[in-house]
Amino acid sequence: QVQLVESGGGLVQVGGSLSVSCTASGFRSTLAMNWYRQAAGKEREFVAAISSTGGKINYADSVKGRFTLARDNNKNTIYLQMSSLKPEDTAVYYCYVHLDGTDYWGKGTLVTVSS
Repeated sequence: QVQLVESGGGLVQVGGSLSVSCTASGFRSTLAMNWYRQAAGKEREFVAAISSTGGKINYADSVKGRFTLARDNNKNTIYLQMSSLKPEDTAVYYCYVHLDGTDYWGKGTLVTVSS
């Protein structure tokens, strides 16, 4: 069974940095993995994606230049390093993969940016 477990969320001040991670299990192949986020009262939105090898990474315009996504396939884990955080980055951050026609989501980790 596919499982995605996020960790590392917390409270940080404006302009600060924070890292969140997602560890995957339950599948043999290496997959592209993604981060989405959902702020209170808003729809879930794409944040960043990384290919199975890590050779291709895409970012939402809103985080480009501030967030860095990387992966360690030996640990089946992706890492999202967030810097220059803004209040509008406050959200629950979700890890997502698509496998064999099915979408899998983690339970999310809350990031709160305080001014």
